[in-house]
Amino acid sequence: MTNFVTDDLRSRLIEGVHAAGREVMAVYRRDFDVETKADESPLTEADMASHHALVALLEAATPEVPILSEESGEIPFETRRGWERYWLIDPLDGTKEFIKKNGEFTLNVALIEDGVPVFGIVHAPALGEAGISWVGQAGQGAFKLEGTTRTPIRVRALPAEGREPWKVVGSRRHGAETFEAFCAGLPAHECVSMGSSLKLCLVAEGAADLYPRLAPTCEWDTAAAQAVVTAAGGQVLNAETLEPLRCNQQDSVLNPFFIVCGQRDERWEGALRASLKPEA
Repeated sequence: MTNFVTDDLRSRLIEGVHAAGREVMAVYRRDFDVETKADESPLTEADMASHHALVALLEAATPEVPILSEESGEIPFETRRGWERYWLIDPLDGTKEFIKKNGEFTLNVALIEDGVPVFGIVHAPALGEAGISWVGQAGQGAFKLEGTTRTPIRVRALPAEGREPWKVVGSRRHGAETFEAFCAGLPAHECVSMGSSLKLCLVAEGAADLYPRLAPTCEWDTAAAQAVVTAAGGQVLNAETLEPLRCNQQDSVLNPFFIVCGQRDERWEGALRASLKPEA
């Protein structure tokens, strides 16, 4: 449990992330160029504007803490493995959604301690009148910010069978076949597709029950929202082992497939195991 992020630091970070979000929105509202990175993923000037703003924010607020950003270039694991505490950021999660201008993109800032995301801010600057943020901190709970309104959030209990369908959220672009196989094994349910780390936040606030991610992601895609989910009483679990996701445990920054849940339940665990079995 971290005591590193004080109330003052948390407020400063939220203000700084919101300022970076305004820079992102300034690009969003006009025409912009799209480049292609080496891994074939898109990059816009908004990604880089947010990266520079967030790095400057964190360097000023906590100069002693190292930073790993999706856009900062590779930092060797030999260097990273010695980090007991570091910031992990995705300056613009959901760049494809940003390009499509559907609003489903976020700025993600996480604090990692001994491999565990213990603090996170997920900011969706295009949602609501002035953006929506989800903030979580180990031992202190999670809340949602809409303008000046701060609302505590918590995962919900799975609905009793027959009372209402489970709500399952999935990726709009990745892993559709395995996602459908998973859903086929569930009790009555409703599925919603959405971009970026917003999906984890829906589970954190009790608007969804499950988010299976059965396609590749990187640690910076999920760490901030994982901190929100766990602070809200939920879990982000390796889909194979059902152990909590951890960061900075290996050379690769790729996550295993995972599932986000408000609570464990044998019904979805069985559906998950079946969906991951290779076809004969």
